[in-house]
Amino acid sequence: MIIKKTKSLCPECLSVIDAEVYKDNDKIMIKKECEEHGIFDSTYWSNGKLYTKASESDFKGDGIENPQTHPENECPLNCGICDEHESQTILGLIDVTNRCNLKCPVCFANAAVSNQLYEPSYEQIREMLQNLRGNEPVPAPAIQYAGGEPTVRKDIVDLIKLAKEEGFSHTQIATNGLRLARNPELARELKEAGLNTVYLQFDGVTEEPYLKIRNKDLLSTKLKAIANCRKVELGIVLVPTVIKGINDDQIGAIIRFAVDNIDIIRGVNFQPVSFAGRTPSDEVENQRITIPDFEKLVEKQTDSEIKVEDFHPASSVTPISEFIEAIEGEKQVIFTCHPHCGAATYIFIDDGEIIPITQFVDVDRFFDLLSKSAGDIKDGGITGKAKTVARATMELPKTIDRSKAPSAVDMKNILTSVFKERSYDALGNFHHNTLLIACMHFMDPWNFDQDRVKRCVIHYAVPDGRIIPFCSMNAIYREELENKFAIPFKKENITQNNSIKSSEK
Repeated sequence: MIIKKTKSLCPECLSVIDAEVYKDNDKIMIKKECEEHGIFDSTYWSNGKLYTKASESDFKGDGIENPQTHPENECPLNCGICDEHESQTILGLIDVTNRCNLKCPVCFANAAVSNQLYEPSYEQIREMLQNLRGNEPVPAPAIQYAGGEPTVRKDIVDLIKLAKEEGFSHTQIATNGLRLARNPELARELKEAGLNTVYLQFDGVTEEPYLKIRNKDLLSTKLKAIANCRKVELGIVLVPTVIKGINDDQIGAIIRFAVDNIDIIRGVNFQPVSFAGRTPSDEVENQRITIPDFEKLVEKQTDSEIKVEDFHPASSVTPISEFIEAIEGEKQVIFTCHPHCGAATYIFIDDGEIIPITQFVDVDRFFDLLSKSAGDIKDGGITGKAKTVARATMELPKTIDRSKAPSAVDMKNILTSVFKERSYDALGNFHHNTLLIACMHFMDPWNFDQDRVKRCVIHYAVPDGRIIPFCSMNAIYREELENKFAIPFKKENITQNNSIKSSEK
């Protein structure tokens, strides 16, 4: 049964081609044909019922009002962002280098492989930050420095300061943790510079996944990096790359590790592997993990402490932003990503017991209340705002079963503070007692869906002034940009990179 028609990419030549998303038994597939390279039939989502359920959180966005490019070819060949894009930038990314002190087989950015050094200057990075902050009507609020390995740059601390100077309220770095482990002062310097979160590559709780995914046993290094961040209270999000048959059996153990270290770990964002390059189709299908696969593995490996139904699409939080926008009277960034891009839940820990928020909050009813309240405020003007907030505050307790809530969390008071007093500091107490368990499934040429990429909310800023959606960047544009802005990987560059590795052995 055909669900929809869309556009996708040929995994061989990356041409934009017609595609169909269809249901095969209870699996959702995407099929396309390239005139030169033939037919490709790949898994899109592994569960039809969960696909349909997620589709209920399909919130359309308005995009940005000042696009940098205009469509001349089929999407995604117009990035970016062009005026066909339908969402704002929630998180901006800047690759500050393609140098790295590891050689991971799954990485799509590696100077040693490309023989080119891509490393924007401090001033180029400033311009890219300003470009993201120039989005209208709402500047990008958060930035992540990525790579390569951002911490190999000697000026990484100054780059964090720069992001704060340019107005970003949230800063994070995606890192393998090697330098954080071997230089205890780095965590302190980054924290003092304004870094909010360490986005830490973390593939398992035993050595085996690291040997297979990173070509090196890094577990003790990860633990040391976490310990050094703990000393300066620098928050961490664990980021496991999940590959079927390699570390998908450790999902539950990784969650339990996060629970045991909730004092410093803020969440876990699982990322099923994205297949870049010319990967044989049998490897793609054999190793592919989709969001429903992940959710079922979580339920099984946590002994149903976290269940499939506890997860909601990332886009489901849109009513929160809409409510804040209505009550404040100012435009907000709104999480209108495609409903099949990601899923998440919050879990509370009560004497070691995992309690998902969905077990004591009627999340669907809560979101409906926010949506209705936002609409009523917009329709009722200033006079109607006070009445709507008062009415919503009275309705709020009906969404919460306090008998099932963790003893240390007064959810009613937290949410009432947000509704009635607009005290968003109260949300800090919420986050302090919770772990975010999320799964973001980035696309590759095999499962690429034009509908999804138009709704992307995670965008790369690049030196030529463009802003490019995440999946377009890694499927299409990375090589082009490295060729355009990189310099040859000369002998002195290689010496510099080798000296980094030698110092960290």
